[in-house]
Amino acid sequence: MSAEKLDKSKTLFLRQKHVGPSCKIFFSQDPIKIVKAKGQYMYDENGQRYLDCINNVAHVGHCHPDVVQAGAEQMGTLNTNARFLHDNLVLYAQRLQATLPPALSVCYFVNSGSEANDLALRLARNFTGHDDIITLENAYHGHVSSLIDISPYKHHQLPDAELRPSVHVAPSPDVYRGRYRADHPDPAAAYADDVRELIDRAHEKGRKIAAFIAESLQSCGGQVVPPAGYFQQVAAHVRRAGGVVIADEVQVGFGRVGSHFWAFQLQGADFVPDIVTMGKPIGNGHPMSCVVTTAEVAQAFASSGMEYFNTFGGNPVSCAIGLAVLDVIGKEDLQGNAVRVGRRLSDLLEALKRKHPLIGDVRGRGLFIGVELVKDRLTLTPATAEAQEVIYKLKEEKILLSADGPHRNVLKFKPPMCFTPEDAELVAAKLDPVLTELEEVLGLKPLDVPNVGKDRSKRTLSDERQQHHDGIGAPRPASAPKRIRKETNSRITPAAD
Repeated sequence: MSAEKLDKSKTLFLRQKHVGPSCKIFFSQDPIKIVKAKGQYMYDENGQRYLDCINNVAHVGHCHPDVVQAGAEQMGTLNTNARFLHDNLVLYAQRLQATLPPALSVCYFVNSGSEANDLALRLARNFTGHDDIITLENAYHGHVSSLIDISPYKHHQLPDAELRPSVHVAPSPDVYRGRYRADHPDPAAAYADDVRELIDRAHEKGRKIAAFIAESLQSCGGQVVPPAGYFQQVAAHVRRAGGVVIADEVQVGFGRVGSHFWAFQLQGADFVPDIVTMGKPIGNGHPMSCVVTTAEVAQAFASSGMEYFNTFGGNPVSCAIGLAVLDVIGKEDLQGNAVRVGRRLSDLLEALKRKHPLIGDVRGRGLFIGVELVKDRLTLTPATAEAQEVIYKLKEEKILLSADGPHRNVLKFKPPMCFTPEDAELVAAKLDPVLTELEEVLGLKPLDVPNVGKDRSKRTLSDERQQHHDGIGAPRPASAPKRIRKETNSRITPAAD
């Protein structure tokens, strides 16, 4: 290797000097320097192994030898842009389309989830002749300018943030914390009606809807699973208004939900989006992504008269890597593994929920699971600082986890798909005592074991826990404490900023 191997302190110094300060780092109080990874494990400069519960990018496992070999062999043979005829491009497009409903038949290859979603907006606006976009509360769709506008996750905490007139925000279809909850007789219809009302209000102002865009399962928004039937009803309202539906599968696609290859398929065979975007796991860490749409939408885009060209999208190396990822998913039955291990992890977390009052909700599908922490299950007061404490405590146990959601109180499990039942059991075993300690500080009694009356007078949480998030630079909520401390009445309260 030509690169110099640096001491961790020098690496950190150079990052702080030369890398933009808004580019956040995991565990900023004590960052980890990762130098190697394999499967579901990452290793620091001292050889210490960490169980990775964060990376939905290393989809089939870090540095999978089949994927590495495919990329290296193709790179040693040819890499060029997609204006030359090459088998890898058409073979990969054919393989990818075979995982989707027949109507979704035309691919555009690009380089990142952000680029895919930006192109999806262009396709939608070109096809409909309309401009307005409906997005969801707490949505995140990417970091380019067009997507920041439709990503409330990024801007809703800014005091002076204003929506563009062309952006309309619908409530997140969250049946745990949202407007319509699990006890509602028909939350899917209720949340879809909110979208219909948004469309009506936009029409009253003379505006026209180009697209509704949503992650099939909201990730940064808190691992939200929409109620069954929601997307079908939303699609009917949007299409009636002349718009199209975009399913963002950047974080949840490629078999992560286990029972289906694409998360939008959880809604049923009668829901087919007009455009699907994908990224992150598509190349197992290699920068590639894709937009897939109908022939009708693609033909309208071509008829606009503007040629579309992407220098790196669909190059032979990227497509070789993409093909290898699909091969590994099938050969190693990773979709089936997501079903089996996801079920085991969910069962273990549900068992912890029955014991620990801090766990308000466990939700998700396959190896995409959220655990929402609350201080009170009736009021749903977010346990934001406690979630950050959990993350740092698990880091000390060599387990890497993140937290997200609008209150940063949802523990996110989205590990490489080679995660094992033993990994799930380890995580649950390490999480159990951490929750117990936090509940003792809060004065919360275990739900199914007697209160042992331990002396809590000297138990405190760490002095400082900066916001830990999913590596995309979201700021700490203004309401989140910089630290939490033990008060004389055994309550934890935010310290003054």
